[in-house]
Amino acid sequence: MPPNRNLKIRTLLDLYEVLSEKERIMVDILRQIIKENLPAYCKEKISYNVPYFYGKKGICIIWPATIPRGGIKTGVLLGFWYGSKLTDQDQYLEQGSNQRIFYKIFQSPEEIDEAAILQLLHEAIALDQTW
Repeated sequence: MPPNRNLKIRTLLDLYEVLSEKERIMVDILRQIIKENLPAYCKEKISYNVPYFYGKKGICIIWPATIPRGGIKTGVLLGFWYGSKLTDQDQYLEQGSNQRIFYKIFQSPEEIDEAAILQLLHEAIALDQTW
């Protein structure tokens, strides 16, 4: 199915309706990891048609391939807005053409490494608290 460039996602229900089952599962797992570990001052909203998590500034974003303009053809991208400022000792994240956002693309739920994500998420939250 070709991507719908006029897509207007306003809620998580809207998002889940357009995703494949595999993408829904991966988005759900990633959202759960992030939401369970964000401090109370951080929020989630739908921005650019995808889940976006922010505190004082952007922290991370989950972008399924089904949603246009994400730059990926398959899977689900977890991007950290200030990934270039994270230590990422294990070099878990990739850097694409964007100088700031570093990301990891998952092709299956089994690829999601909760411990690696938590390490980066905690570092991103600590960075957010310095702004």
